[in-house]
Amino acid sequence: MKIADLETMSRPDLIDVWARTLRTPIPKGLSKALLRRFLATEIQTRQFGGLSASLRSAVSKPADQVLRPRHDGLKPGGRLLREWNGVSHVVEVTQDGYLWNGQSHRSLSAIAREITGAHWSGPRFFGLSRKPKP
Repeated sequence: MKIADLETMSRPDLIDVWARTLRTPIPKGLSKALLRRFLATEIQTRQFGGLSASLRSAVSKPADQVLRPRHDGLKPGGRLLREWNGVSHVVEVTQDGYLWNGQSHRSLSAIAREITGAHWSGPRFFGLSRKPKP
């Protein structure tokens, strides 16, 4: 079965594919559009595999326990230094984010925004990434 085939199928045909593929009764009130989406996701998952182990683990944790990914190469204990308008700003990399001016932050962008008063990419502000080439 190809995902593209789902687009031209009637509702009874989609229900038949659901029964053969998922071997469960179709939920009541599921629209034809949602049937297509669920079936397409299931077909794609079976063809290409599901979520990675690390993503499955992250999804299964409560939101307050999920660690946000940090920029590559930054490890707890590391420090970032940036001078802005004559003031030096030091940011410490911690296990759960970043420490600046005695306050914890979840992202470098939040710190860059507080320092400058404008929206900045945190990694770019601290010199961790380069401006994209045109």
